[in-house]
Amino acid sequence: MNYAIIAAGNGSRLAQEGVPQPKPLVKVQSECLIERLLRIFSQNDAENIFVICNEEMKDVADFIREKQKCYPIHLLVKSTPSSMHSLYELSLIMRKEMKSEKFILTTVDTIFSEVEFSDYVSSFATDATADSMMGLTTYIDDEKPLYVEVRSDVITGYFDTQSGCTHISAGIYGLSQKAFSVLDNCIETGQSRMRNFQRALVSEGLLLRPFVFTNVFDIDHASDIEKAEKYLAK
Repeated sequence: MNYAIIAAGNGSRLAQEGVPQPKPLVKVQSECLIERLLRIFSQNDAENIFVICNEEMKDVADFIREKQKCYPIHLLVKSTPSSMHSLYELSLIMRKEMKSEKFILTTVDTIFSEVEFSDYVSSFATDATADSMMGLTTYIDDEKPLYVEVRSDVITGYFDTQSGCTHISAGIYGLSQKAFSVLDNCIETGQSRMRNFQRALVSEGLLLRPFVFTNVFDIDHASDIEKAEKYLAK
């Protein structure tokens, strides 16, 4: 399986709350967020791990370069206006380097169960029908959650308001290379934000399967670190 990590944000909210490290180097259970993902991906048969961080994060870039000794990392250092643009810039490398069709993308601050993630990787790898398998959760602890409509085991819509939906996007995206043409069109038409890319995947007719995680945390605030550590300790 191929993996990708978006680590291009500056973690401004964490800094305002007194967390001195750049977000990718913030520790949860004594492990940096970026290294936790690298380890988990490696344990789940990583062929390639594509990572983007912004140009201001010299410490992060240096840390990742050091980890290239241990993991099959392709690093891109580039500042972008949104996570969707980060994926686009990474995709230009991925199209050249990926030998298989599928990849899994997360943001650097996504915390999830390792056992559930392994089940997710296996499910996506063996599903011959799905163009995508998106991580969802019923756990809502997000300032602006993206609600997901699911019908007959297919994702049929993404909404900024609840609209009767019981699940939200967990920020874990299993995609095939079919998604790249949709991504290209989003860039060409001036779209931004990952949620608009996800909507475009639906509107373009790609088959999106759901995979439900119990709890998924984003480390946006200092308090989220404690929540994630308590969850993982269980």
